[in-house]
Amino acid sequence: MSSIGIIGAGQIGTAFARTLAKAGIPATIANSRGPDSLVGLVRELGPVITAGTREQAAAADIVLVAVNWSKLPAALSGLPDWSGRIVIDANNPIEAPLFKPAELNGRSSSEIVAGLVPGARLVKAFNHLLAKLLESDPRAEGGSRVLFLSGDDAAAKAEVAGLIDRLGFFGIDLGPLAIGARLAQFPGGPLPVLNLVKFD
Repeated sequence: MSSIGIIGAGQIGTAFARTLAKAGIPATIANSRGPDSLVGLVRELGPVITAGTREQAAAADIVLVAVNWSKLPAALSGLPDWSGRIVIDANNPIEAPLFKPAELNGRSSSEIVAGLVPGARLVKAFNHLLAKLLESDPRAEGGSRVLFLSGDDAAAKAEVAGLIDRLGFFGIDLGPLAIGARLAQFPGGPLPVLNLVKFD
């Protein structure tokens, strides 16, 4: 099974870690303050989630990045080349407290994130749901809660889609980043915050 790292222990990073923990899937979570600041969180989540350094989390086969938009360059700088590993872009170009959209100069947020992770195979996912929905039971409404994903590498998308399925969600592939990332990006896209359910 692929190893999983999480860079960012805010609402989305923590919700993703909780979802993994419920499914018994191991992961290493890291933030800018160091492993000691995550002791309480990993104690809560149980033995499958461990705290690590940014470098340890980034060394995993699949790395979810969920960091405040303005802090992304610092969070990803100085890391080794990603060497074809998968980065899940769970970021949105907006942050508290002002919630003012970032200036992207016509690019999608995923294009900008891709430039910060050279050599990675980028998949946009886990960014469109509110954290409280991401960490709740994906089958609570009687079907499977929908998670969107997009990317330019078919094999990377297939691996992330497999993870989404293992977590109990229903993944919908929105196509390449140029199309799908814009559809799921908040603000700007039509799909964020929608709690959609696929019924069997």
